Amino acid sequence: MNRVLILTLAATVAAVTSNAQDAIQMTAQRIYKNKQAESLPYRIYLPPQLLTSPMPVVLFLHGAGERGDDNNAQVIHGIKDMIDWSIKHEPAIIIAPQCPEGQRWAEVDWNKLSHTMPPEISSPMKLALEILDKVVADYPADKNRLYITGLSMGGYGAWDIIQRLPRKFAAAIPVCGGGDITGAPLFKDLPIWAFHGDADTSVPVSRSRDMVAALKACGGNVKYTEYPGVGHNSWSATYSNPAVLQWLFSQRR
Repeated sequence: MNRVLILTLAATVAAVTSNAQDAIQMTAQRIYKNKQAESLPYRIYLPPQLLTSPMPVVLFLHGAGERGDDNNAQVIHGIKDMIDWSIKHEPAIIIAPQCPEGQRWAEVDWNKLSHTMPPEISSPMKLALEILDKVVADYPADKNRLYITGLSMGGYGAWDIIQRLPRKFAAAIPVCGGGDITGAPLFKDLPIWAFHGDADTSVPVSRSRDMVAALKACGGNVKYTEYPGVGHNSWSATYSNPAVLQWLFSQRR
């Protein structure tokens, strides 16, 4: 490995570490527990000065590598960028639940080139939605501006939940994930911007291409960005792009 590449990789790791540390400091650590004694760790960003007027809310679904119970790893990617946008442009609430090790936001086989949506919602996703509903009830949240985004495993989760609840969210950004193409007509009216790298060896780029094609075939409200030469990490360029976040927060149900 040449010296330039080593320095580039080192700088990338340092930036990710710094962003993660900042995101941890800027979010509050909480544990959600429902009446059935089911629980899920999550972190939440609340603007320093909560407004009395309704604020947009983002539900962020992390990838497989951030699963666990430390209640920190789930904010490594994307969260700092969204917080920065909120500080500079408009106060927003950001929720980042953590999926337990061995479970998934959507219980599907990532190795397959297609799947049928499971009949039941996954347990972590059910709890994540309960957290979202609690936050909406507890804080001045704009119910017409609830957004969902997720990367990799979280991208699968985002596609899954908008098929199940097509009218709950105002917009969705699934990053390098995949969904059930037969369900596209159910959420064709939802504004969606999907992202994927064409050199992704973890989640085939066809998973996003197929979802986008299915939505376009039924007149869906979908945008798609494919990064040339980019592997699995298509989220860094996505969440750090102000135009993407501007688009997300401009959507209303």
